Amino acid sequence: MTTVTNYGIIGCGMMGQEHLRNIALLPGARVAAIFEPDAEMAMLAQALAPEARMCDSVADLMATEELDCLLIASPNFRHLEQMEEIARLKPLPLLVEKPLFTDPAETARLAAFRDSYPAPVWVAMEYRYMPPIAAFLKEAQATTGGIRMLTIREHRFPFLHKVGGWNRFNRYTGGTFVEKCCHFFDLMRLTLGDEPVRVMASGSQAVNHQDENYEGVAPDVLDNGYVIVDFARGGRAMLELCMFAEGARYQEEVTAVGPRARIEALVPGPGRFWPEHLGAPPVPQLIVSPREPKGPEIREIPVDPALLEAGDHNGSTFYQHARFLELVRGQRGRPEVTLEDGWAAVAMGLAAQMSIREGRAVAMEETGLMPARLRAA
Repeated sequence: MTTVTNYGIIGCGMMGQEHLRNIALLPGARVAAIFEPDAEMAMLAQALAPEARMCDSVADLMATEELDCLLIASPNFRHLEQMEEIARLKPLPLLVEKPLFTDPAETARLAAFRDSYPAPVWVAMEYRYMPPIAAFLKEAQATTGGIRMLTIREHRFPFLHKVGGWNRFNRYTGGTFVEKCCHFFDLMRLTLGDEPVRVMASGSQAVNHQDENYEGVAPDVLDNGYVIVDFARGGRAMLELCMFAEGARYQEEVTAVGPRARIEALVPGPGRFWPEHLGAPPVPQLIVSPREPKGPEIREIPVDPALLEAGDHNGSTFYQHARFLELVRGQRGRPEVTLEDGWAAVAMGLAAQMSIREGRAVAMEETGLMPARLRAA
């Protein structure tokens, strides 16, 4: 391996460009090649990574000899097919954006990829690495005395526009509870250290995108909902999503409660959306509220301004890449977010979408979507 770690990047739309800005902040890392088929996005990507070779296809990118690792940040429905093409051409350590896949029919292909791919695969779950969430994850079990209830609330802005409006349609995204919320299902599994057994959800398209039209087809993604998940060892978690609530001071609120205490992480949304007339954007917080003696402890968890400037995810994209590079450089034994972690998060999102469609609780066992190794007894 060279002294500089060379990335090849597939997909440089909005999220891909955030990756570019963060890779530029990492010592000894550079982007050597980019495949982005949209002309406008390719131009913006080239401005961020002027030394990168712009490629015409995945195969063209894979022909770049100096590549050490790969990042897939293309539209959701392209991920699995591009992973399979990489496997055929030149398997390299791979960081693939969430969601790992979008269609329940793809699990057999995903299993075949998992069983044959010779290099490590890390699924990009940025929310794990937001500083307030990372602090929450480190302390939650001990502080609460064992988590019994976990609540995740995201009150945020509507889906932003992406190339061709692909993120407006379930058939391309997997549905809102896959596209947006697999992050939160990943956090549920990670926080509780357990596997889901049952999902019950309710949601709708109440406000957003109703006046939009793409070649005669109206968007069908949901913009709000609740999801309750029962876990194998008796813990339970709830997700509350509203995508027409960008007026909130905090975008994410993650709360765990156990017999000793409650602990919560408060995470603001992207600073670029915070109105100037309100002054400085809110600072992330971690709040510990013991039952005895009563008296919440509030800790601010500031994020490096340079990292806030580099993306919309509270610095997490930078910290994720720093860990991924340790893996690529042989300083870490395995991915922190495995292919099966990414798979399980999508499985939970697909079960939530099914529950909403069918108006009933869905047992994870009946879906057959979880990786066999992770299925709860």
